[in-house]
Amino acid sequence: MLLLFVAVLVSAVAVSYSAHWNRQLLNTLYGELSVRDKAQAEWGRLILEQSTWTAHSRIETLASEQLKMHIPGAADVRMVTP
Repeated sequence: MLLLFVAVLVSAVAVSYSAHWNRQLLNTLYGELSVRDKAQAEWGRLILEQSTWTAHSRIETLASEQLKMHIPGAADVRMVTP
């Protein structure tokens, strides 16, 4: 009878430990999922920022204002044959 009592007691402690460990792992998982979601949101913002900085209209405006570049006229373009 004592052996049965000890086995039940050990089993109860093992179940309690297993539930506690499971909760800890679940909390860790939710923390990592939160980090992943924040990283994905930041990645989306960075992609949007990159597309803004590399927009053709912005590049053309910078080239004409800062570098004093202009689109050549048709008479200024020469075709070179190899």
